Amino acid sequence: MQDFFDYFQIASVIIFLLILVGRATYLRLRRNINPIAIGGGKKGLVLAVELISFSGLVVWMVEIFLYAFHCDSRIFPSPLDTQLINSSPAKLIGVALVTFGLIIFVLAFVSFGDSWRVGFDVKTPGALVTTGLFAVTRNPIYVFLDLWFLGIFLINGTLIFLIFAALAFAAIHWQILQEERFLTKLYGQPYQDYCERAGRYFSLQ
Repeated sequence: MQDFFDYFQIASVIIFLLILVGRATYLRLRRNINPIAIGGGKKGLVLAVELISFSGLVVWMVEIFLYAFHCDSRIFPSPLDTQLINSSPAKLIGVALVTFGLIIFVLAFVSFGDSWRVGFDVKTPGALVTTGLFAVTRNPIYVFLDLWFLGIFLINGTLIFLIFAALAFAAIHWQILQEERFLTKLYGQPYQDYCERAGRYFSLQ
């Protein structure tokens, strides 16, 4: 059974990367759009947090592979490998959360169309998307990331993955607030009206 959880974690990272790289390549080659705008229009603390968050995501994915392949080497000191949760129900809940998150991730890209960007694209921003999955949540990809980090913690159950999840939740919320300011300036009243209809994370209406 443990093999399943190991393979599942690896698969989740591969699926994420394939979708991300595939979509970015399509937009760049077929639409002549550069969707990767990390650091664009940012400076100081905002830029630093964004770059640190991106680096943290990469390190976290490497750590997933180290755990899934049961490597003896670790990036972080051994006390952070302390097992907090180790039960099949918790692992299965983790799998369900990650699976649900990946579905949200795919649907978000379908709804995004050509408007998907990573970072603030101040030169060629896409159109404001308010339909499809975005009618339910303003930040479906961030919702996916929250579910992914939480699910991976439940699957592995160690202290380091709990720390990663807590930091990710904080960084994602902070990033959302920054993007809301940017989008308000970019789209004005239509975006403010949209915020009243759709929730920051999800909407029950």
